[in-house]
Amino acid sequence: FNQGGNQSTNVSNYNVGQVEMGMKNHEIVPLNLIASIADLKHGGCHKVLRQLEKHKLLRFEHGRSSGYRLTFTGYDYLALKALASRDTINSFGKQIGVGKESDVYIVNGKDKEYALKIHRLGRICFRKLKEKRDYLGKRRSASWIYLSRLSATKEYAFMKALYDIGYPVPTPIDYSRHCVVMDLVDGSPLCQCHSVADPAQLYDELMNLIVLLGSFGLIHCDFNEFNILLDENDHPIVIDFPQMISIHHENAKWYFERDIECIRTFFSRRFKFESELYPKFSDIRKERSLDEEINASGFTKELEDNYNELMEGIDLNDDTGNISDSNSEDDSNSDKSEKFDSDNDNKFVNEDSKIDESENQFAASARNETQTNIQTCKVENDEEKSEPEVVPTLTNDSPTQDHNQLTREQIRKKVQRKLNKHNAKANHKKKESKKSSKSKQANYLAMKHDPF
Repeated sequence: FNQGGNQSTNVSNYNVGQVEMGMKNHEIVPLNLIASIADLKHGGCHKVLRQLEKHKLLRFEHGRSSGYRLTFTGYDYLALKALASRDTINSFGKQIGVGKESDVYIVNGKDKEYALKIHRLGRICFRKLKEKRDYLGKRRSASWIYLSRLSATKEYAFMKALYDIGYPVPTPIDYSRHCVVMDLVDGSPLCQCHSVADPAQLYDELMNLIVLLGSFGLIHCDFNEFNILLDENDHPIVIDFPQMISIHHENAKWYFERDIECIRTFFSRRFKFESELYPKFSDIRKERSLDEEINASGFTKELEDNYNELMEGIDLNDDTGNISDSNSEDDSNSDKSEKFDSDNDNKFVNEDSKIDESENQFAASARNETQTNIQTCKVENDEEKSEPEVVPTLTNDSPTQDHNQLTREQIRKKVQRKLNKHNAKANHKKKESKKSSKSKQANYLAMKHDPF
């Protein structure tokens, strides 16, 4: 990680960060917005962005609104640059693990080696994470990049809280964006161990760890052989914490029993060890409300503001989960947004009432016209009945027709055509007014979060 670098490298680093800032409230960041945030000329900014796209740090998107999007490679670069600037890591080593939602590498610090876990949510094999995890709370969706950041923030907070009370977890060192740095454990995963000195003792330790975690008010939800490391003395160390929940969760009992069953099944299959003794959910005695102390999400007080800023900033109207500006701006602009919405609603109500009123007037006039024509036809019929009957002579010039019936049919069709034409115009006006109002509201929300 080059801390110095020339001016071009510094400008490139700066532009990647500006695209990240722009993605707080834009799915695709326009070029003019990047140039305004970076305070660079349009031509120079375009040249730098093309260079970053060449290295796959950014990606240019074509469509209705063209612009740049931050890639996972660019997000990795920003996170590693931040960790290197804090002297947490100095060099990057080999990959030691691959999971369904993360990659693990060896990195070098000042005087020792660390393990770097990079969260990569949204892989093809694990796309239903938004349905199974409560990262978004009541929100609908967000981009995979920011979900990865939330996952890393949660894991670091869980690990820090458990480490402080003496639970066997790796020592947390630092985190940045979607990367977590922890102490490198000198051991191997339980899934790679084919024999242990005392399976009964290890089984007892694992069951005690599950119960101990429950006494803190937490359930691991993924306590299996893949998330347990054994040190040189065959003592377990637990890893992987983003999915942890409180024992007050509605499905807490099911998750607790699943963790127990995973360990029992593995010991029966791998070590041929079976035991009738295992804890039950009713055996948990809550001794410490760690789930309440860390807000049931695993956050310490120092990290609570950071996480709330990320969670509250996700835009509900965007499927990709764009992040909005700071909370201070939200408070000042919320009244404007409500006023804008209320004005639009009043506008819709007024337009609808006008259209309904015009429709009623037209229908009334059409009914009056129809009744007048029908009355005229009745008067003519009465006059014809009062005169002496004359047998008409059938000629080619006077074909036999029911003049009264034909007149009524013509009137009915004429009125129906007018009503259909008027209704079509009214529906078109409604659609156009709603469409224009939605576009105005979208432009207003975009300008509200854009400080420039």
